[in-house]
Amino acid sequence: MNIITKISVILPTINEEKGIGKTIDSINRDYFKKNKWDLEIIIVDGDSKDKTQTIAKSKGAKIIVEKRKGYGRAYKTGIPKATGDIIVTGDADATYPFERIHIYIKQLIDENLDFITTDRFAELGHGSMSVKHYFGNTILDLALRILYFLKINDSQSGMWIFRKNALNKIQPLEDFSNGMPFSEEIKIEMFKAKNIKAKEIPSALYAREGDVKLESFSDGLKNLKYLFKKRLR
Repeated sequence: MNIITKISVILPTINEEKGIGKTIDSINRDYFKKNKWDLEIIIVDGDSKDKTQTIAKSKGAKIIVEKRKGYGRAYKTGIPKATGDIIVTGDADATYPFERIHIYIKQLIDENLDFITTDRFAELGHGSMSVKHYFGNTILDLALRILYFLKINDSQSGMWIFRKNALNKIQPLEDFSNGMPFSEEIKIEMFKAKNIKAKEIPSALYAREGDVKLESFSDGLKNLKYLFKKRLR
């Protein structure tokens, strides 16, 4: 088994000054030091006009400005720049439990997994997800099960923990969607690959810090269409 020496945390941002500091601060750096894991934090910023970049820099993050729009585009730009053995993703609005990522990383290592995705529905905090958002996620989860035979409870979760070398076993990164469907697509690729050990684990979702940017109906419809489009391909 390869020895893990470095973890890269990648966070796409666009005007997240209210959540970025809290997100980075929640990482248990003491555990990282104790286990001799180097920590790299990469912010892929969509040219924020607030203090997002300044706050992130003050907390030791590396900033990559990506003016091309898209959730998937941010990851397609940021992931190749990561130098860690393991990559952790999530949003910078303090909704994901970054205080637990050391536990998730250890599980990945101990169980010799290649890819972990997290189930936010296992622990939904008060005000963390609207009824409309919840309903949309349920529809997308059902579509994923029917079209791809994947039993995943949360197809739209944005927190993944994976070995960077697992990317060599799936389709090229640039072939992925530039938009929100990137999240469901990486799960499809990882779970369907025969030589990758993937698992979904229970996690949590907290109330967001800052303004909501997700367009529940339009983004959900795009994700649903993409599932059918990819299946037909």
